[in-house]
Parts: sequence; structure tokens; C-alpha cells
Amino acid sequence: MTMKSLHHLLVDCLKDLYSAENQLVKALPRMAKAARSPDLKAGFEEHLQQTRGQVERLDQICEQLSISPKGKKCVAMEGLVQEGKELMQENMEPTVLDAGLIAAAQKVEHYEIAAYGTAREWAKQLGLDEAAALLQETLDEEKATDKKLTELARKKVNQEADAVPTAAGNSRNVGGRK
Repeated sequence: MTMKSLHHLLVDCLKDLYSAENQLVKALPRMAKAARSPDLKAGFEEHLQQTRGQVERLDQICEQLSISPKGKKCVAMEGLVQEGKELMQENMEPTVLDAGLIAAAQKVEHYEIAAYGTAREWAKQLGLDEAAALLQETLDEEKATDKKLTELARKKVNQEADAVPTAAGNSRNVGGRK
């Protein structure tokens, strides 16, 4: 597709998001399985359900615009998912892995927040109010998920990961000092 207008950019962005969300539908169950924290596991499972709803919203928007959501691969999400896979293959203490999984998930959320925010603004500019409203709904969910991940990390997971002794026997052995 030749990018000749803002409408073309929006269509390209929607296809990219559709690919990204479908990649997440496959990745989130693996992340839930790898998580040790029951709260984190539940969060990934909840977000999987949200993500399926987000795919449905994208389908709805694409139907309104009479376009197919297929035909593009989101290489950014592919890279983020690959980073998550590599993280899960590392030999880590379970609590440390949970902290890493939150970081990987937040990278995904931040990408999605940027992409959905852009798509929403373009839809608004083009007078596509219903599409803009659906994109805003997803954007709100992505922001809420990011906030939940931050709270889980701050209140529990990072503290547990920090309590894991290092090779020197001290969890706070920074720069070789005790």
C-alpha cells in the first residue's frame, strides 16, 4: 500500500496493532505459565482476556473502514515477544524471573500505549469518532495494565527479587561494597 494520506497511515497502524495483539494472544499464556507470583499469573491471564477483546475491537474498526486487518507483521512486537522468550529461557530464581517478566510486559504496554494513542489521534483527525472511541477504550485498558504491573512490581515482586542473595551472599552488594 502506498502511504499517500493520514488515512493510509491509520490503516497501516491498525494492521500493525492487529498483528501485535495476535502475537500477544500467543505470548501471554507462556508468560502466565512462567510466572511464579499468583498475582502476576492472574494479571497475565486477565490481560489475555482483555487482549482478545482488543482484537475484536480492531476487527470492528476495520470492518467499519471496509479494510482487512491482516497483511502486516508487527516487527516491534515480534522483537518484544522474542525478548520475553529469551528471558524465560534464562536460568533465574523464580522471583527474579517475575521481576523480569513485569519489565518485559511493561515494554509491551508502553509500545501499545504509544501506538494506540497515535491511532486514536489519527482517527479523531479523520472524523472517525466511533473508531477513535474504540481505540480510546483499548488505550485506557493498556494504561491500566501498565499501572497494575507497576504496582505489583513496587509492592511485592521487586522486593522479593531483591531479597534473593547474590553470589557474594548479599542482595544489596552493589559495586562490590557491603
